[in-house]
Amino acid sequence: MVLKVGQSLALQHHYCCNMVEVITCNECTEDVKEDTRTDGNGHTVENVTPEPVIHEIKEDPETQTQKTSTWIWSVVYLCFYGFMVQLKPGEPFITPYLLSTEKNFTREQVTNEINPVLTYSYMAVLVPVFLLTDYLRYKPLLILQSLSHVSIWLVLLLGTSLLEMQFMEFFYGITMAARVAYSSYIFSLIPANVYQRVASFSRSSVLMGVFTSSVLGQICVSLGGVSYRTLSAVSLGFVTFGLLLSFCLPWPKRSLFFNQARLEEQRKEEAAQSELARMKPEENDGSVAAQGRNHKSPPLANSAFVQMLKELKNVVKVPSLRLWSLWWVFNSTGYYLVLFYVHILWYKVYPATENKHVYNGAVEAASTLLGAITSFAAGYVKIRWNLWSELVIGLITAVQAGLLLLMGITDNIWVCYVAYALFRGFYQFLVPIAIFQIASSLTKELCALVFGVNTFLGTVLKTIITIIVADKRGLALNVHSQFFVYFFYFTLLTVVYLGCSAFIITCHYRNQRAQEETTEVAIATELIPMTTAASECTTEQNGASIKT
Repeated sequence: MVLKVGQSLALQHHYCCNMVEVITCNECTEDVKEDTRTDGNGHTVENVTPEPVIHEIKEDPETQTQKTSTWIWSVVYLCFYGFMVQLKPGEPFITPYLLSTEKNFTREQVTNEINPVLTYSYMAVLVPVFLLTDYLRYKPLLILQSLSHVSIWLVLLLGTSLLEMQFMEFFYGITMAARVAYSSYIFSLIPANVYQRVASFSRSSVLMGVFTSSVLGQICVSLGGVSYRTLSAVSLGFVTFGLLLSFCLPWPKRSLFFNQARLEEQRKEEAAQSELARMKPEENDGSVAAQGRNHKSPPLANSAFVQMLKELKNVVKVPSLRLWSLWWVFNSTGYYLVLFYVHILWYKVYPATENKHVYNGAVEAASTLLGAITSFAAGYVKIRWNLWSELVIGLITAVQAGLLLLMGITDNIWVCYVAYALFRGFYQFLVPIAIFQIASSLTKELCALVFGVNTFLGTVLKTIITIIVADKRGLALNVHSQFFVYFFYFTLLTVVYLGCSAFIITCHYRNQRAQEETTEVAIATELIPMTTAASECTTEQNGASIKT
Protein backbone atom coordinates (compact mmCIF):
# COMPACT_ATOMS: atom_id res chain seq x y z
CA MET A 1 0.00 0.00 0.00
CA VAL A 2 1.17 3.50 -0.60
CA LEU A 3 0.71 6.89 0.96
CA LYS A 4 -2.24 8.74 -0.46
CA VAL A 5 -0.82 11.96 -1.82
CA GLY A 6 -3.11 14.90 -1.12
CA GLN A 7 -2.68 16.53 -4.51
CA SER A 8 -5.51 16.24 -7.02
CA LEU A 9 -5.07 14.34 -10.26
CA ALA A 10 -7.22 16.40 -12.12
CA LEU A 11 -7.71 20.06 -11.04
CA GLN A 12 -11.17 21.16 -11.81
CA HIS A 13 -12.16 24.80 -11.82
CA HIS A 14 -15.65 26.26 -11.58
CA TYR A 15 -17.04 29.62 -12.47
CA CYS A 16 -19.41 31.66 -10.34
CA CYS A 17 -22.62 32.84 -11.88
CA ASN A 18 -23.27 36.35 -10.61
CA MET A 19 -27.02 36.59 -10.60
CA VAL A 20 -28.36 39.97 -11.51
CA GLU A 21 -31.96 40.82 -10.82
CA VAL A 22 -33.73 42.98 -13.36
CA ILE A 23 -36.95 44.91 -13.27
CA THR A 24 -38.89 46.58 -15.96
CA CYS A 25 -39.75 50.24 -15.74
CA ASN A 26 -43.45 50.79 -14.98
CA GLU A 27 -43.76 53.63 -17.41
CA CYS A 28 -42.43 51.46 -20.23
CA THR A 29 -44.41 48.30 -19.52
CA GLU A 30 -47.90 49.69 -19.12
CA ASP A 31 -50.37 48.30 -21.57
CA VAL A 32 -50.58 50.81 -24.39
CA LYS A 33 -53.70 50.64 -26.47
CA GLU A 34 -53.07 50.48 -30.16
CA ASP A 35 -54.78 53.41 -31.84
CA THR A 36 -54.16 55.51 -34.91
CA ARG A 37 -53.21 59.07 -35.35
CA THR A 38 -52.68 61.41 -38.29
CA ASP A 39 -49.40 63.13 -38.93
CA GLY A 40 -48.98 66.57 -40.45
CA ASN A 41 -49.29 65.21 -44.02
CA GLY A 42 -52.59 63.48 -43.37
CA HIS A 43 -51.13 59.98 -43.29
CA THR A 44 -52.39 57.50 -40.69
CA VAL A 45 -49.75 55.94 -38.45
CA GLU A 46 -49.99 53.48 -35.59
CA ASN A 47 -48.74 53.96 -32.07
CA VAL A 48 -45.94 51.52 -31.23
CA THR A 49 -45.52 50.08 -27.74
CA PRO A 50 -42.17 51.23 -26.42
CA GLU A 51 -39.50 48.63 -25.66
CA PRO A 52 -39.10 47.80 -21.97
CA VAL A 53 -36.13 49.38 -20.32
CA ILE A 54 -33.96 47.01 -18.30
CA HIS A 55 -32.43 48.31 -15.11
CA GLU A 56 -29.80 46.47 -13.12
CA ILE A 57 -30.22 46.34 -9.40
CA LYS A 58 -26.96 46.38 -7.54
CA GLU A 59 -26.66 44.81 -4.15
CA ASP A 60 -26.29 47.12 -1.23
CA PRO A 61 -22.99 47.05 0.72
CA GLU A 62 -24.58 45.27 3.67
CA THR A 63 -25.72 42.36 1.48
CA GLN A 64 -22.32 42.13 -0.20
CA THR A 65 -20.59 42.06 3.18
CA GLN A 66 -22.91 39.32 4.38
CA LYS A 67 -22.24 37.19 1.30
CA THR A 68 -18.48 37.73 1.60
CA SER A 69 -18.55 36.69 5.24
CA THR A 70 -20.54 33.57 4.30
CA TRP A 71 -18.12 32.27 1.68
CA ILE A 72 -15.09 33.15 3.81
CA TRP A 73 -16.34 30.99 6.65
CA SER A 74 -17.25 28.26 4.17
CA VAL A 75 -13.71 28.29 2.79
CA VAL A 76 -12.20 28.22 6.29
CA TYR A 77 -14.34 25.23 7.20
CA LEU A 78 -13.54 23.42 3.96
CA CYS A 79 -9.80 23.98 4.41
CA PHE A 80 -10.07 22.64 7.97
CA TYR A 81 -11.93 19.64 6.59
CA GLY A 82 -9.23 19.12 3.94
CA PHE A 83 -6.57 19.17 6.65
CA MET A 84 -8.38 16.76 8.97
CA VAL A 85 -9.22 14.10 6.38
CA GLN A 86 -5.50 13.80 5.59
CA LEU A 87 -4.65 12.91 9.19
CA LYS A 88 -4.05 9.18 8.82
CA PRO A 89 -0.77 8.56 10.66
CA GLY A 90 -0.91 4.84 9.91
CA GLU A 91 -1.01 5.28 6.13
CA PRO A 92 2.77 5.27 5.44
CA PHE A 93 3.00 2.01 7.39
CA ILE A 94 0.23 -0.02 5.71
CA THR A 95 2.67 -2.06 3.64
CA PRO A 96 4.92 -2.93 6.63
CA TYR A 97 1.73 -3.80 8.56
CA LEU A 98 0.56 -6.20 5.82
CA LEU A 99 4.00 -7.80 5.66
CA SER A 100 4.36 -8.06 9.44
CA THR A 101 3.81 -11.25 11.42
CA GLU A 102 0.46 -9.89 12.61
CA LYS A 103 -1.08 -9.87 9.14
CA ASN A 104 1.43 -12.34 7.67
CA PHE A 105 0.92 -11.67 3.96
CA THR A 106 3.81 -12.46 1.65
CA ARG A 107 5.58 -9.87 -0.46
CA GLU A 108 4.33 -11.61 -3.61
CA GLN A 109 0.71 -11.41 -2.42
CA VAL A 110 0.98 -7.71 -1.64
CA THR A 111 2.79 -6.96 -4.92
CA ASN A 112 0.85 -9.11 -7.37
CA GLU A 113 -2.60 -9.63 -5.80
CA ILE A 114 -3.44 -6.83 -3.35
CA ASN A 115 -1.89 -3.65 -4.78
CA PRO A 116 -3.17 -4.09 -8.39
CA VAL A 117 -6.78 -3.87 -7.15
CA LEU A 118 -6.22 -0.20 -6.33
CA THR A 119 -5.52 0.63 -9.97
CA TYR A 120 -8.46 -1.41 -11.25
CA SER A 121 -10.98 0.07 -8.83
CA TYR A 122 -9.72 3.58 -9.49
CA MET A 123 -10.29 3.19 -13.22
CA ALA A 124 -13.71 1.60 -12.70
CA VAL A 125 -15.11 4.39 -10.52
CA LEU A 126 -13.29 7.43 -11.94
CA VAL A 127 -15.76 8.40 -14.67
CA PRO A 128 -18.94 7.79 -12.61
CA VAL A 129 -17.49 9.74 -9.71
CA PHE A 130 -16.41 12.58 -12.02
CA LEU A 131 -19.92 12.92 -13.46
CA LEU A 132 -21.78 12.38 -10.19
CA THR A 133 -19.57 14.93 -8.47
CA ASP A 134 -20.95 17.64 -10.72
CA TYR A 135 -24.51 16.33 -10.94
CA LEU A 136 -24.93 15.87 -7.17
CA ARG A 137 -23.00 19.06 -6.37
CA TYR A 138 -19.94 17.72 -4.55
CA LYS A 139 -21.10 17.19 -0.97
CA PRO A 140 -22.51 13.64 -1.41
CA LEU A 141 -19.24 12.55 -2.99
CA LEU A 142 -17.22 14.00 -0.12
CA ILE A 143 -19.40 12.03 2.29
CA LEU A 144 -18.82 8.92 0.15
CA GLN A 145 -15.07 9.57 0.27
CA SER A 146 -15.15 9.83 4.07
CA LEU A 147 -17.20 6.64 4.32
CA SER A 148 -14.61 4.90 2.15
CA HIS A 149 -11.83 6.14 4.45
CA VAL A 150 -13.63 4.65 7.43
CA SER A 151 -14.14 1.38 5.52
CA ILE A 152 -10.42 1.18 4.69
CA TRP A 153 -9.30 1.28 8.29
CA LEU A 154 -12.09 -0.95 9.53
CA VAL A 155 -11.18 -3.63 7.00
CA LEU A 156 -7.48 -3.23 7.75
CA LEU A 157 -8.07 -3.62 11.48
CA LEU A 158 -10.60 -6.46 11.37
CA GLY A 159 -9.78 -8.25 8.11
CA THR A 160 -7.40 -11.19 7.88
CA SER A 161 -7.99 -12.75 4.45
CA LEU A 162 -6.61 -11.83 1.06
CA LEU A 163 -10.08 -10.98 -0.26
CA GLU A 164 -10.67 -8.53 2.58
CA MET A 165 -7.40 -6.74 1.81
CA GLN A 166 -8.46 -6.50 -1.83
CA PHE A 167 -11.71 -4.89 -0.70
CA MET A 168 -9.60 -2.43 1.27
CA GLU A 169 -7.79 -1.50 -1.97
CA PHE A 170 -11.15 -1.13 -3.70
CA PHE A 171 -12.20 1.47 -1.13
CA TYR A 172 -8.86 3.18 -1.65
CA GLY A 173 -9.70 3.52 -5.33
CA ILE A 174 -12.95 5.26 -4.42
CA THR A 175 -11.16 7.74 -2.16
CA MET A 176 -8.66 8.57 -4.90
CA ALA A 177 -11.39 9.09 -7.50
CA ALA A 178 -13.37 11.28 -5.09
CA ARG A 179 -10.48 13.71 -4.65
CA VAL A 180 -11.91 15.58 -7.60
CA ALA A 181 -14.92 16.49 -5.46
CA TYR A 182 -12.78 18.35 -2.93
CA SER A 183 -10.56 20.09 -5.50
CA SER A 184 -13.59 21.44 -7.39
CA TYR A 185 -16.00 21.92 -4.49
CA ILE A 186 -14.28 25.04 -3.19
CA PHE A 187 -14.75 26.90 -6.48
CA SER A 188 -18.52 26.58 -6.24
CA LEU A 189 -18.52 28.66 -3.05
CA ILE A 190 -16.42 31.69 -3.94
CA PRO A 191 -16.39 34.63 -6.38
CA ALA A 192 -14.26 34.28 -9.49
CA ASN A 193 -11.87 37.09 -8.52
CA VAL A 194 -10.44 35.09 -5.59
CA TYR A 195 -10.04 31.71 -7.33
CA GLN A 196 -6.24 31.69 -7.36
CA ARG A 197 -5.77 32.80 -3.77
CA VAL A 198 -8.37 30.43 -2.34
CA ALA A 199 -7.02 27.55 -4.43
CA SER A 200 -3.62 28.07 -2.82
CA PHE A 201 -5.25 27.94 0.64
CA SER A 202 -7.03 24.70 -0.26
CA ARG A 203 -3.88 23.10 -1.65
CA SER A 204 -1.81 24.20 1.33
CA SER A 205 -4.29 22.75 3.81
CA VAL A 206 -4.13 19.35 2.09
CA LEU A 207 -0.33 19.37 1.93
CA MET A 208 -0.10 20.39 5.57
CA GLY A 209 -2.44 17.55 6.47
CA VAL A 210 -0.30 15.01 4.60
CA PHE A 211 2.89 16.41 6.15
CA THR A 212 1.46 16.47 9.68
CA SER A 213 0.05 12.97 9.32
CA SER A 214 3.39 11.54 8.16
CA VAL A 215 5.36 13.27 10.91
CA LEU A 216 2.86 12.17 13.56
CA GLY A 217 3.00 8.57 12.37
CA GLN A 218 6.79 8.51 12.38
CA ILE A 219 6.96 9.99 15.89
CA CYS A 220 4.50 7.40 17.17
CA VAL A 221 6.43 4.51 15.64
CA SER A 222 10.02 5.61 16.29
CA LEU A 223 9.73 7.45 19.60
CA GLY A 224 6.49 6.18 21.11
CA GLY A 225 6.88 2.54 20.22
CA VAL A 226 3.29 2.41 18.99
CA SER A 227 2.31 -0.76 17.15
CA TYR A 228 0.96 -0.73 13.60
CA ARG A 229 -2.43 -1.92 14.85
CA THR A 230 -2.71 0.91 17.37
CA LEU A 231 -1.63 3.40 14.73
CA SER A 232 -4.37 2.07 12.45
CA ALA A 233 -6.92 2.51 15.24
CA VAL A 234 -5.79 6.13 15.69
CA SER A 235 -6.20 6.66 11.94
CA LEU A 236 -9.71 5.21 12.15
CA GLY A 237 -10.56 7.75 14.84
CA PHE A 238 -9.32 10.65 12.68
CA VAL A 239 -11.21 9.57 9.55
CA THR A 240 -14.38 9.03 11.61
CA PHE A 241 -14.10 12.62 12.78
CA GLY A 242 -13.61 13.64 9.15
CA LEU A 243 -16.83 11.80 8.27
CA LEU A 244 -18.72 13.84 10.85
CA LEU A 245 -17.21 17.03 9.42
CA SER A 246 -18.35 16.10 5.91
CA PHE A 247 -22.01 16.10 6.99
CA CYS A 248 -21.67 19.74 8.10
CA LEU A 249 -20.23 21.03 4.82
CA PRO A 250 -22.31 23.76 3.12
CA TRP A 251 -24.32 22.64 0.12
CA PRO A 252 -23.40 24.53 -3.09
CA LYS A 253 -26.21 25.93 -5.21
CA ARG A 254 -24.45 25.55 -8.53
CA SER A 255 -22.22 23.11 -10.37
CA LEU A 256 -20.23 22.94 -13.56
CA PHE A 257 -21.98 21.03 -16.33
CA PHE A 258 -25.38 19.53 -15.55
CA ASN A 259 -27.15 22.10 -13.38
CA GLN A 260 -26.24 25.33 -15.14
CA ALA A 261 -28.92 25.23 -17.81
CA ARG A 262 -31.57 24.12 -15.36
CA LEU A 263 -30.73 26.84 -12.85
CA GLU A 264 -30.64 29.45 -15.59
CA GLU A 265 -34.07 28.41 -16.82
CA GLN A 266 -35.42 28.49 -13.27
CA ARG A 267 -34.08 32.00 -12.75
CA LYS A 268 -35.60 33.19 -16.01
CA GLU A 269 -38.96 31.60 -15.23
CA GLU A 270 -39.05 33.05 -11.72
CA ALA A 271 -38.14 36.48 -13.07
CA ALA A 272 -40.85 36.24 -15.73
CA GLN A 273 -43.47 35.15 -13.25
CA SER A 274 -42.55 37.90 -10.84
CA GLU A 275 -42.53 40.59 -13.50
CA LEU A 276 -45.76 39.54 -15.17
CA ALA A 277 -47.51 39.19 -11.84
CA ARG A 278 -46.45 42.69 -10.91
CA MET A 279 -47.58 44.19 -14.23
CA LYS A 280 -50.87 42.36 -14.73
CA PRO A 281 -51.55 40.06 -11.83
CA GLU A 282 -55.08 39.18 -12.87
CA GLU A 283 -54.60 38.58 -16.56
CA ASN A 284 -51.38 36.63 -16.49
CA ASP A 285 -52.05 34.02 -13.84
CA GLY A 286 -53.30 31.55 -16.40
CA SER A 287 -50.68 32.33 -19.04
CA VAL A 288 -47.81 32.02 -16.58
CA ALA A 289 -49.10 28.70 -15.33
CA ALA A 290 -49.41 27.47 -18.88
CA GLN A 291 -45.91 28.67 -19.62
CA GLY A 292 -44.63 26.75 -16.61
CA ARG A 293 -46.44 23.61 -17.78
CA ASN A 294 -45.04 23.93 -21.28
CA HIS A 295 -41.51 24.51 -20.03
CA LYS A 296 -39.19 21.77 -21.09
CA SER A 297 -35.68 21.13 -19.90
CA PRO A 298 -33.01 21.66 -22.52
CA PRO A 299 -32.28 18.55 -24.56
CA LEU A 300 -29.15 16.57 -23.82
CA ALA A 301 -27.66 17.56 -27.16
CA ASN A 302 -27.70 21.21 -26.10
CA SER A 303 -26.25 20.68 -22.61
CA ALA A 304 -22.99 22.37 -21.69
CA PHE A 305 -21.32 19.03 -21.07
CA VAL A 306 -22.09 17.65 -24.53
CA GLN A 307 -21.10 20.90 -26.21
CA MET A 308 -17.71 20.85 -24.50
CA LEU A 309 -17.20 17.24 -25.47
CA LYS A 310 -17.49 18.42 -29.06
CA GLU A 311 -14.92 21.13 -28.39
CA LEU A 312 -12.35 18.62 -27.14
CA LYS A 313 -11.32 17.85 -30.71
CA ASN A 314 -9.95 21.39 -31.01
CA VAL A 315 -7.71 20.92 -27.97
CA VAL A 316 -5.42 18.44 -29.73
CA LYS A 317 -4.82 20.98 -32.49
CA VAL A 318 -3.04 23.37 -30.12
CA PRO A 319 0.64 22.30 -29.71
CA SER A 320 1.08 23.43 -26.09
CA LEU A 321 -2.19 21.82 -24.96
CA ARG A 322 -1.31 18.62 -26.78
CA LEU A 323 2.19 18.45 -25.26
CA TRP A 324 1.20 19.07 -21.64
CA SER A 325 -1.84 16.81 -21.88
CA LEU A 326 0.40 13.99 -23.13
CA TRP A 327 2.83 14.72 -20.30
CA TRP A 328 -0.05 14.54 -17.83
CA VAL A 329 -1.16 11.16 -19.21
CA PHE A 330 2.21 9.42 -19.57
CA ASN A 331 4.29 10.90 -16.76
CA SER A 332 1.54 10.76 -14.14
CA THR A 333 1.09 7.09 -15.03
CA GLY A 334 4.72 6.30 -14.22
CA TYR A 335 4.68 8.56 -11.17
CA TYR A 336 1.74 6.83 -9.49
CA LEU A 337 2.99 3.35 -10.34
CA VAL A 338 6.19 4.22 -8.47
CA LEU A 339 4.18 5.54 -5.51
CA PHE A 340 2.05 2.41 -5.38
CA TYR A 341 5.01 0.02 -5.14
CA VAL A 342 7.86 1.96 -3.56
CA HIS A 343 7.00 0.86 -0.01
CA ILE A 344 7.35 -2.77 -1.05
CA LEU A 345 10.75 -1.92 -2.54
CA TRP A 346 11.85 -0.33 0.72
CA TYR A 347 10.78 -3.37 2.68
CA LYS A 348 12.75 -5.63 0.35
CA VAL A 349 15.87 -3.45 0.49
CA TYR A 350 15.69 -3.11 4.26
CA PRO A 351 13.37 -5.63 6.01
CA ALA A 352 13.54 -3.97 9.43
CA THR A 353 13.13 -6.29 12.38
CA GLU A 354 11.93 -3.48 14.64
CA ASN A 355 9.16 -1.00 13.83
CA LYS A 356 11.13 1.95 15.14
CA HIS A 357 13.65 1.51 12.31
CA VAL A 358 10.98 1.90 9.62
CA TYR A 359 11.14 5.52 8.42
CA ASN A 360 8.35 5.54 5.84
CA GLY A 361 6.53 8.39 7.58
CA ALA A 362 9.62 10.62 7.73
CA VAL A 363 10.41 10.03 4.06
CA GLU A 364 6.84 10.77 2.99
CA ALA A 365 6.85 13.95 5.07
CA ALA A 366 10.16 15.09 3.57
CA SER A 367 9.08 14.29 0.02
CA THR A 368 5.77 16.13 0.54
CA LEU A 369 7.62 19.18 1.83
CA LEU A 370 10.09 19.06 -1.06
CA GLY A 371 7.21 18.75 -3.52
CA ALA A 372 5.52 21.82 -2.03
CA ILE A 373 8.77 23.79 -2.32
CA THR A 374 9.39 22.80 -5.94
CA SER A 375 5.75 23.55 -6.84
CA PHE A 376 6.15 27.00 -5.32
CA ALA A 377 9.45 27.58 -7.15
CA ALA A 378 7.89 26.62 -10.48
CA GLY A 379 5.78 29.77 -10.36
CA TYR A 380 8.91 31.91 -10.69
CA VAL A 381 10.38 30.16 -13.74
CA LYS A 382 10.13 32.52 -16.72
CA ILE A 383 11.17 31.02 -20.05
CA ARG A 384 9.68 30.71 -23.52
CA TRP A 385 7.65 27.60 -22.85
CA ASN A 386 6.45 27.33 -26.46
CA LEU A 387 10.08 26.76 -27.46
CA TRP A 388 11.71 25.06 -24.47
CA SER A 389 8.89 22.96 -23.00
CA GLU A 390 9.97 19.70 -24.63
CA LEU A 391 13.58 20.23 -23.56
CA VAL A 392 12.67 20.95 -19.92
CA ILE A 393 10.31 17.98 -19.77
CA GLY A 394 12.89 15.74 -21.43
CA LEU A 395 15.68 16.69 -19.03
CA ILE A 396 13.52 16.26 -15.93
CA THR A 397 12.19 12.91 -17.22
CA ALA A 398 15.79 11.80 -17.83
CA VAL A 399 16.70 12.66 -14.23
CA GLN A 400 13.67 10.74 -12.99
CA ALA A 401 14.72 7.72 -15.08
CA GLY A 402 18.17 7.87 -13.49
CA LEU A 403 16.63 8.01 -10.01
CA LEU A 404 14.47 4.95 -10.76
CA LEU A 405 17.53 3.05 -11.95
CA LEU A 406 19.33 4.02 -8.76
CA MET A 407 16.42 2.80 -6.63
CA GLY A 408 16.37 -0.47 -8.55
CA ILE A 409 20.05 -1.34 -8.14
CA THR A 410 21.00 0.03 -4.71
CA ASP A 411 21.07 -1.96 -1.50
CA ASN A 412 21.23 1.16 0.66
CA ILE A 413 17.86 2.14 2.06
CA TRP A 414 18.92 5.77 2.57
CA VAL A 415 19.82 6.08 -1.10
CA CYS A 416 16.34 4.77 -1.89
CA TYR A 417 14.80 7.32 0.43
CA VAL A 418 16.68 10.28 -1.10
CA ALA A 419 16.07 9.12 -4.67
CA TYR A 420 12.34 8.78 -3.99
CA ALA A 421 12.08 12.25 -2.45
CA LEU A 422 13.88 13.78 -5.45
CA PHE A 423 11.72 11.80 -7.87
CA ARG A 424 8.57 13.24 -6.32
CA GLY A 425 10.05 16.73 -6.14
CA PHE A 426 10.81 16.83 -9.87
CA TYR A 427 7.31 15.66 -10.73
CA GLN A 428 5.68 18.23 -8.46
CA PHE A 429 7.81 20.93 -10.09
CA LEU A 430 6.16 20.32 -13.45
CA VAL A 431 2.58 19.90 -12.16
CA PRO A 432 1.77 23.63 -11.66
CA ILE A 433 3.44 24.45 -14.99
CA ALA A 434 1.27 21.88 -16.75
CA ILE A 435 -1.84 23.22 -15.01
CA PHE A 436 -1.04 26.77 -16.09
CA GLN A 437 -0.18 25.83 -19.68
CA ILE A 438 -3.45 23.92 -20.06
CA ALA A 439 -5.75 26.21 -18.09
CA SER A 440 -4.49 29.54 -19.44
CA SER A 441 -6.00 29.02 -22.89
CA LEU A 442 -9.25 27.28 -21.93
CA THR A 443 -12.45 28.19 -20.19
CA LYS A 444 -12.77 26.83 -16.67
CA GLU A 445 -15.45 24.39 -17.76
CA LEU A 446 -13.46 23.00 -20.69
CA CYS A 447 -10.33 22.99 -18.55
CA ALA A 448 -12.05 20.74 -16.01
CA LEU A 449 -13.13 18.39 -18.77
CA VAL A 450 -9.61 18.26 -20.26
CA PHE A 451 -8.07 17.39 -16.90
CA GLY A 452 -10.75 14.76 -16.36
CA VAL A 453 -10.05 13.15 -19.75
CA ASN A 454 -6.28 13.29 -19.16
CA THR A 455 -6.67 11.65 -15.77
CA PHE A 456 -8.90 8.93 -17.19
CA LEU A 457 -6.49 8.15 -20.04
CA GLY A 458 -3.61 8.01 -17.57
CA THR A 459 -5.62 5.61 -15.40
CA VAL A 460 -6.35 3.36 -18.39
CA LEU A 461 -2.65 3.27 -19.27
CA LYS A 462 -1.75 2.58 -15.65
CA THR A 463 -4.22 -0.30 -15.60
CA ILE A 464 -2.75 -1.83 -18.76
CA ILE A 465 0.79 -1.65 -17.38
CA THR A 466 -0.35 -3.11 -14.05
CA ILE A 467 -2.06 -6.06 -15.76
CA ILE A 468 1.03 -6.80 -17.83
CA VAL A 469 3.76 -6.15 -15.26
CA ALA A 470 2.41 -6.61 -11.73
CA ASP A 471 -0.74 -8.74 -11.80
CA LYS A 472 -0.38 -12.46 -11.13
CA ARG A 473 -2.30 -13.12 -14.36
CA GLY A 474 0.40 -11.22 -16.26
CA LEU A 475 4.15 -11.34 -15.81
CA ALA A 476 3.84 -11.04 -12.00
CA LEU A 477 7.28 -9.42 -11.74
CA ASN A 478 8.89 -8.84 -8.39
CA VAL A 479 9.27 -5.26 -7.21
CA HIS A 480 12.90 -4.82 -8.34
CA SER A 481 12.04 -6.01 -11.84
CA GLN A 482 9.08 -3.63 -11.88
CA PHE A 483 11.33 -0.68 -11.13
CA PHE A 484 13.57 -1.66 -14.04
CA VAL A 485 10.44 -1.63 -16.24
CA TYR A 486 9.58 1.84 -14.93
CA PHE A 487 13.16 2.93 -15.67
CA PHE A 488 12.85 1.84 -19.31
CA TYR A 489 9.43 3.50 -19.49
CA PHE A 490 10.82 6.87 -18.40
CA THR A 491 13.85 6.39 -20.65
CA LEU A 492 11.57 5.91 -23.65
CA LEU A 493 9.67 9.07 -22.72
CA THR A 494 12.98 10.93 -22.42
CA VAL A 495 14.04 9.90 -25.94
CA VAL A 496 10.69 11.03 -27.36
CA TYR A 497 10.73 14.39 -25.52
CA LEU A 498 14.33 15.21 -26.41
CA GLY A 499 13.79 14.16 -30.02
CA CYS A 500 10.78 16.46 -30.32
CA SER A 501 12.76 19.21 -28.61
CA ALA A 502 15.64 18.91 -31.08
CA PHE A 503 13.21 19.05 -34.00
CA ILE A 504 11.31 22.08 -32.67
CA ILE A 505 14.43 24.06 -31.75
CA THR A 506 16.04 23.29 -35.11
CA CYS A 507 12.92 24.38 -36.98
CA HIS A 508 12.70 27.52 -34.88
CA TYR A 509 16.23 28.71 -35.59
CA ARG A 510 16.01 27.66 -39.23
CA ASN A 511 12.85 29.74 -39.65
CA GLN A 512 14.47 32.61 -37.77
CA ARG A 513 17.50 32.50 -40.09
CA ALA A 514 15.23 32.38 -43.13
CA GLN A 515 13.31 35.40 -41.88
CA GLU A 516 16.54 37.30 -41.31
CA GLU A 517 17.73 36.49 -44.86
CA THR A 518 14.38 37.54 -46.27
CA THR A 519 14.59 40.80 -44.35
CA GLU A 520 18.11 41.45 -45.64
CA VAL A 521 17.03 40.78 -49.23
CA ALA A 522 14.06 43.10 -48.82
CA ILE A 523 16.27 45.87 -47.44
CA ALA A 524 18.80 45.37 -50.25
CA THR A 525 15.99 45.47 -52.83
CA GLU A 526 14.78 48.77 -51.42
CA LEU A 527 18.28 50.22 -51.51
CA ILE A 528 19.02 49.28 -55.18
CA PRO A 529 16.74 51.94 -56.76
CA MET A 530 18.23 54.55 -54.47
CA THR A 531 21.78 53.55 -55.49
CA THR A 532 20.82 53.57 -59.19
CA ALA A 533 19.27 57.00 -58.91
CA ALA A 534 22.32 58.32 -57.11
CA SER A 535 24.60 56.91 -59.84
CA GLU A 536 22.57 58.51 -62.64
CA CYS A 537 22.63 61.82 -60.84
CA THR A 538 26.41 61.63 -60.51
CA THR A 539 26.79 60.74 -64.22
CA GLU A 540 24.70 63.71 -65.28
CA GLN A 541 26.71 66.03 -63.09
CA ASN A 542 29.97 64.69 -64.50
CA GLY A 543 28.71 65.08 -68.08
CA ALA A 544 27.69 68.64 -67.45
CA SER A 545 31.07 69.51 -65.98
CA ILE A 546 32.86 68.03 -69.01
CA LYS A 547 30.78 70.11 -71.40
CA THR A 548 31.63 73.24 -69.54
